[in-house]
Amino acid sequence: MLYSNINDRQQGIALLGAMVVALMLSLLGATLLNLAGQETVSAGLASQSVVAQQLADAAGELVVAWFHNPETTAGVSQLSSLHEKRNRDKDGAPSFFDASGRSQFVGTAEQPDVRLQTGNPSDNRLLNDSETGVFRTLTHLGLVEELKIYAPSKPGLLCTIDATVATNANPPVRQSILMQLGALELPPLRAAVQVGRHLGRFQPGSESPVSAHWGDLRVGGDLVLTQADEIPLRSELAPVTGQAYDEMAKPEDRWMEGWIGGTIQVTQASAGQTPSFPSNLRMAQNPIPGVRLDQWPYEDIKRVAKRFGRYFAIDRAGLLYPQGFVEPGHGISADEVFRSQGSDDQLGLIFIDTLDQTAPRPDNLGVVKLQVPYFEGMAIVQGHVVLAPPSGGGQSIRVLSPPPTDQGKDVVRMPVQLADIHFNGVLHAGGDITVAGRVRLYGAVAAGGTITSAGSGGRLEVWYDHDFSQGLYRGLPVVYGAPGTWMTRY
Repeated sequence: MLYSNINDRQQGIALLGAMVVALMLSLLGATLLNLAGQETVSAGLASQSVVAQQLADAAGELVVAWFHNPETTAGVSQLSSLHEKRNRDKDGAPSFFDASGRSQFVGTAEQPDVRLQTGNPSDNRLLNDSETGVFRTLTHLGLVEELKIYAPSKPGLLCTIDATVATNANPPVRQSILMQLGALELPPLRAAVQVGRHLGRFQPGSESPVSAHWGDLRVGGDLVLTQADEIPLRSELAPVTGQAYDEMAKPEDRWMEGWIGGTIQVTQASAGQTPSFPSNLRMAQNPIPGVRLDQWPYEDIKRVAKRFGRYFAIDRAGLLYPQGFVEPGHGISADEVFRSQGSDDQLGLIFIDTLDQTAPRPDNLGVVKLQVPYFEGMAIVQGHVVLAPPSGGGQSIRVLSPPPTDQGKDVVRMPVQLADIHFNGVLHAGGDITVAGRVRLYGAVAAGGTITSAGSGGRLEVWYDHDFSQGLYRGLPVVYGAPGTWMTRY
């Protein structure tokens, strides 16, 4: 009997222990299930936070793109004028900043220059409509709930971008970001062709080899022509085409003005007759009132190239060295650097320094020979340039003419097809430019020295890109995210 009672007690204790273990296992299982659920929720929230981050970043990048491609905001009254430079700098050039350096964006977070909110139905359509909204490419990620643009907090910057976004999750995850933009203020080029010294020499075959279309010709010294009628007559009725002047029955242009610092000489003038020049050709401009040649300071453009373009040193053989390190046996040819594969192969800003990588002087200028069929970009050469593209090269490109000279009319830029273009962009030489063969260029040319021909057939035909007068250059950013200014508010 005693043994039976002891056995019963042992069985009861074992049963009680089993029940405690089962209870503990149940609690542990429930805890694990709860933790797993929390982990799932946390993982989902983390995933949506990543989506919100991507959405906010993409929204900021699109705003930056508006400054570079105004067509994306065409017809949107609140945004269409973002890219317009409404001020003038100390030299009178169009600028985002006034003469004191103050940005044209002057609003605050409470009263911004631009504000769009989804609470306003028209703003919501403008922001997020899947067909026409300015952020329509982001609707698969979420919505832009608010966009504000106002003054920067740091002097010298352009503006602040303040955006709030929400993902498509239920409930949505929101994020608000701030970023500030800087503006790249390269000086404009306000003429088709500019030379610092004389253009042409008074001897047969050495006259000026340059023809300027759609923009000014500016010469610091004398201009030497073969015949007086080489300069086109300025006429509002002149055809807007890609024809060279020697292909026209009568040379005419709607925009060309000539500003000559010294005199104009003609090597084949009729005996006993004084050459007659059109009224759009002005001579004896120096010293008063002076020929205004656009200045690109050496150190400034070098600094821009190192940050936003490509920088090369040069040796006396004309070989180029990336990043400015001259290592014998590691130089590359100019052809490798300046060859575009075709139209729209934009190579950006290419800066070739002097032989000793200091400011240009007569004794430190290298020579770059450009003989590629086509180049699209900005060539800044702190030396001499030889233009010698192969015959039969070039590209056909579609461009826009300058706007009408009568500002009272609607601004209409005519589309024009230019054939056999060898150079599309800026050619800026610290020294002389020598033309070997017939070269056609769309953009602008500037030489600190002069432009000469390597032979009787040398000719440089230039059609001016009006965008350069606004300081807008393809291949370089108009605005950029200022380092250290991006932040998340929540």
